[in-house]
Amino acid sequence: MTSSGSARTTRWFRRYPAAGQPRARLVCLPHAGGAATFFHTWGGALGHGVEVLATRYPGRQERIAEPCATSMAELADPLAGELLPLLDVPVAFFGHSMGASLAYELALRLQPEHADRLAGLFVSSREAPHLVTPKEIHLGTDDELIAEVVRLGGADAALLADPGIRDIVLPSVRADFRIAGTYRAAAPRPVGCPVVAYAGDRDPGAGENEMRHWSEVAGHSFDMRVLPGGHFYLNAERDSLTNDIRRRLDEAVLAPS
Repeated sequence: MTSSGSARTTRWFRRYPAAGQPRARLVCLPHAGGAATFFHTWGGALGHGVEVLATRYPGRQERIAEPCATSMAELADPLAGELLPLLDVPVAFFGHSMGASLAYELALRLQPEHADRLAGLFVSSREAPHLVTPKEIHLGTDDELIAEVVRLGGADAALLADPGIRDIVLPSVRADFRIAGTYRAAAPRPVGCPVVAYAGDRDPGAGENEMRHWSEVAGHSFDMRVLPGGHFYLNAERDSLTNDIRRRLDEAVLAPS
């Protein structure tokens, strides 16, 4: 048996298996410039029965030799196909920042034929898909791009301070900021699973007021949690966040029938 704390890597996912047979899977989708390792402490944090799938975007870490995606569809289309064999149990999505938009697009792609497998859409620190503010930071200089990462407060800022690492990391950051800055849903298409929005109370761009508009794509139910912190509140508030997600998954799919 593989323990819940160890990871098995596939092309698109770093998988943290549940102890025993999984009864649900949580697909974690990183922010712009992020990587699967952002969720490395989530393996086992969702409790018994939940397998964590940390998404591995192309163009970084083990996939550094692959070209970066430059549109939301270039990520969502292959990921949706990759998830099909994993729908033997209910699947929920957690997306942070750009990852929230990607989580929404994945739910839309899967729900026409697999609506009964979607257990929840958990979105963090990102405006609702039909209200995303277009941004052109990806067209700026390297220094302007780095300044934006620093402003948001991500751990990536420390990597970008090292000139040797910066040259390796910056192309994926720029590509992701292009995806995030040019994506916007044409209309608020509802998803047929519960939607829960999470916000940091000091987030400069996707705080409580912005996150409430995710209710407009919730065809089932909507709830919201505001936690202390800025755009990357989840670093310090990981336990509060994962405990809340675990409780909701317990209620949705893990509770004994």
